[in-house]
Amino acid sequence: MRIREATESDFDGIWPIFSEVVSAGETYAYPKETTKSEALKIWMQLPRKTYVAEENNQILGTYYIKTNQGGPGNHVCNCGYMVSSKARGKGLATAMCEHSQKIATELGYKGMQFNFVASSNEGAIRLWNKLGFDTVGHLPKAFNHPAQGYIDALVMYKWLKA
Repeated sequence: MRIREATESDFDGIWPIFSEVVSAGETYAYPKETTKSEALKIWMQLPRKTYVAEENNQILGTYYIKTNQGGPGNHVCNCGYMVSSKARGKGLATAMCEHSQKIATELGYKGMQFNFVASSNEGAIRLWNKLGFDTVGHLPKAFNHPAQGYIDALVMYKWLKA
């Protein structure tokens, strides 16, 4: 498996993953009916950089990195990660998060923040904790999960510079 910077031509390989994750409505606060052109803008054009994790020339996962806030907060980045259901449990999310932290420091970021982690996303929460992220905020009933109803969302943060 290798992780490389994505180009817009990679979006045809990213779209099935994006569509699968977003249409499930369980982890991202994007409308379930997000179109391919909207997704292209969200995932490829608005972030500072987008990466893909691939094996045998097949995209299995993707992440973006962007500045979380402007001005005095521009030293903190935000990332979003998606893994194809066919590739889950193989360590892709771990590899992408570790890669994103390296890229973040290369880009001059000093902290990384996840703004809206659904509390039902226990695997991601466990992983982010294992990789040194702290839960710094709880947003009560902020995420409307399709099966569980209104659940909490978490704000998670890691200072990248010692």
